[in-house]
Amino acid sequence: MASSRCCVSSLLNCFLICVILWSHLSDAVFDKSNRRPNIVLILTDDLDIAMGGLRSSFSCYFCQFVASPLCCPSRASILTGKYPHNHHVINNTLEGNCSSKAWQKTEEAHTFPALLKNFANYQTFFAGKYLNQYGHSEAGGVEHVPPGWSYWVGLERNSKYYNYTLSVNGKAQKHGADYSKDYLTDVLANMSLDFLQYKSNFQPFFMMVSTPAPHSPWTAAPQYQGSFNNTKAPRDPNFNVHGKDKHWLIRQAKTPMSNSSVQFLDDAFRKRWRTLLSVDDLVEKIVQRLEDRGELDNTYIIFTSDNGYHTGQFSLPLDKRQLYEFDIRVPLMVRGPNIKPNQTSQMLVANVDLGPTILDIAGYNVNKTQMDGMSFLPIMMNSSSWRTDILVEYEGEGRNVSDPACPLLGPGVAECFPDCVCEDSYNNTYACVRTISPSANLQYCEFDDNEVFVEVYNVTADPYQLTNIAKTIDQEVLEKMNHRLMILQSCSGQSCRTPGVYDPRYKFDPRQMFTSHSWRLSRLRQTKK
Repeated sequence: MASSRCCVSSLLNCFLICVILWSHLSDAVFDKSNRRPNIVLILTDDLDIAMGGLRSSFSCYFCQFVASPLCCPSRASILTGKYPHNHHVINNTLEGNCSSKAWQKTEEAHTFPALLKNFANYQTFFAGKYLNQYGHSEAGGVEHVPPGWSYWVGLERNSKYYNYTLSVNGKAQKHGADYSKDYLTDVLANMSLDFLQYKSNFQPFFMMVSTPAPHSPWTAAPQYQGSFNNTKAPRDPNFNVHGKDKHWLIRQAKTPMSNSSVQFLDDAFRKRWRTLLSVDDLVEKIVQRLEDRGELDNTYIIFTSDNGYHTGQFSLPLDKRQLYEFDIRVPLMVRGPNIKPNQTSQMLVANVDLGPTILDIAGYNVNKTQMDGMSFLPIMMNSSSWRTDILVEYEGEGRNVSDPACPLLGPGVAECFPDCVCEDSYNNTYACVRTISPSANLQYCEFDDNEVFVEVYNVTADPYQLTNIAKTIDQEVLEKMNHRLMILQSCSGQSCRTPGVYDPRYKFDPRQMFTSHSWRLSRLRQTKK
């Protein structure tokens, strides 16, 4: 962003780390107060870290990973602290369980905001995008207010900036296209300030603000529409190159991209940054209001995103949904009481950890929940014990009929661009083990297709994931990672936090391999021949 301003400037000092942790508070603030801390979660939409996003403004790198690189499954993981195979939200459709009646009956009452309100006596406030199908007539419409929220301002359906409907405590509030009254990021900021001004002072609060930016349609506020006119999407080593050793969906991308595709993605990149300037303003206003009210010193602020995004990597024009770092890594910044400034941590944090962490901050016993994630509050307090791997899951989508503009591709693909490069398909269904430990920085992925296609990356040696080492990696490592993936794909709660392959406590017994999956091992061995 512009050099004259620090993006999300009011979050203060930023530094090169995997999880950003900072505070200018004295170490004794929290200890001297009997007040339970307040918590603010600011969730952006499609803000990646690997391709750039806020990187230039912050001069920082982060490594929080998402359980699934798609809005609704990822947001469900944030709310529930569960992997997709446990909350059963598989895509952004009602049929995919996104804000469906089934979701409402099985998961919504057990989200971390519900626990905060019902068992930890927190005031809770939500404003912005919830789940992509929220407000659908077949899921209760905007009259449905999810349990757990004292004050509710939910956007009907997907991200917009103008001409949208909000559910304000269950009553529809329609907005038009007047910037001064309707620009959604600013509306969310103003409603958040109102909550801070008029809430009860006798209870701690949790506030979640979920912005549309930088999701499409990338509509910037008028004062920012001329910003970044000379900015282009990053030309990293994996930009506009052929993914020759990757899954067929990546291999089908046209390399080099057409000039029109490159121009389109560069324009989108600029527009995305412009929308983030209003997020900058939102964060600054919230932090300033907290400071004016004398509440900043007792408030944790968390800033993150639901999933990443790509612009031209491996010649894929624009989207998310892929297994690579640019789609599964997102920003994570935290400030608050007792967090020392300039901390760095290489620990592996996932978005399933946000709920457990917020509950832990509030003093609620996370072990009482069925959450798959774990609290990273101890990391912020300098504890060194942590997990070494997490699970990433995605279920591909495709159309039953061929795209008329791309008949040669046949049915089964989706999200196709005018030059017939498709970003998704039915068999773009995969699961990955993402490992970070002192001895390994590895990604192991299997596709649920006829090939049982495998991709493996040594991210230390190959940070842009140019070379798939599935056929050259040691056979024992391959089998251990295959075994670990099957364990994580069937895990629930505590079993999702067992030692990973590169944890010293890990024990591998080939005799305990799942017999029902023995065919997978034989197919894996064939890939190495």
